[in-house]
Amino acid sequence: MKTMRIIALGALIVGSGVGLVVAGTQQAGVRRADRTTAPTDVSAQGAPLRETVTVAANKPIPNLPGKRLVSLIVDYPPGASSLPHHHARSAFIYAYVLAGEIRSQVDDEPVRVYRPGEMWFESPGAHHRVSANASDTKPARLLAVFIVDAADEQLVIPDSQ
Repeated sequence: MKTMRIIALGALIVGSGVGLVVAGTQQAGVRRADRTTAPTDVSAQGAPLRETVTVAANKPIPNLPGKRLVSLIVDYPPGASSLPHHHARSAFIYAYVLAGEIRSQVDDEPVRVYRPGEMWFESPGAHHRVSANASDTKPARLLAVFIVDAADEQLVIPDSQ
C-alpha cells in the first residue's frame, strides 16, 4: 500500500508539473544556477560530450516521513551521453522525454529510443547501462523525478565507484 501511495504521489506531481517545468526550462536565456554538473563541451583532448543536470525541485514529502522528491532536468548536447551508472539504493525514478530523442537501457532490458512525451520507470537498484542523446545533430532534454530516502545525497553513482 505504501508503494502505491509513493507511485501515485509521484505520478500526480509529475502530471501536474510537467507543463510548468517544460515552460520554465524552455524560456530563452533562462538557466538555473544550481546545476549538479558543469555544461558540456568537447575538451581539447577530445573527451566525450556529457550531460548538464539542473535541479528543478528538491522537497521533503510531508506525508511520507523520511522521503523526498527530487526533480532534475537533464540536457544532452548532440551526440552526448552519460556514463553507465546506478542511482541511490532507495531511488524510484520516473523519466520523461521533454525534447529530442533519448537512447536508454536499464538493467537487461533492450536498448530503446524514447521520443518527446514518452516515459519509463527505474526501480530502486536498477543499472542504467545506456543514457544518451540518440541524435548527433539535435539536443535532447529529459525530466527525471526521483523519490528517495531523505538522507540520500549522491543520486548518481558511476559504475567506476
